[in-house]
Amino acid sequence: MKTNTIMNQIRTEISPETKLRMEMSVAIANCVYDILKKKGITQKEFAKILGKTETEVCHWLSGTHNFTLETICKISIALNEQIIEIPLYSGNNNIRNNKKKLPKPADADV
Repeated sequence: MKTNTIMNQIRTEISPETKLRMEMSVAIANCVYDILKKKGITQKEFAKILGKTETEVCHWLSGTHNFTLETICKISIALNEQIIEIPLYSGNNNIRNNKKKLPKPADADV
């Protein structure tokens, strides 16, 4: 198999932080994609729900987008699904393994 020496050099020069960020971005995109598929929501419908363009959502799902916590929260609420899971800590730093229930979107039917 032919290897691209330039790409191999770039891969070796990527910082661990950048590599981890890239891996996390892909994992988040894959999670969102899987939820959309499970719920039968198209990218176009998802974009409309969030008030975004289909192009922006497509960029997100490519795994190259650097998600902000605000965006992750908006996506989680719009899909009523957790996108990432972070252990919660009590005042004495003990991990609590319970999941918090997501708030309902403002315009959701109650």
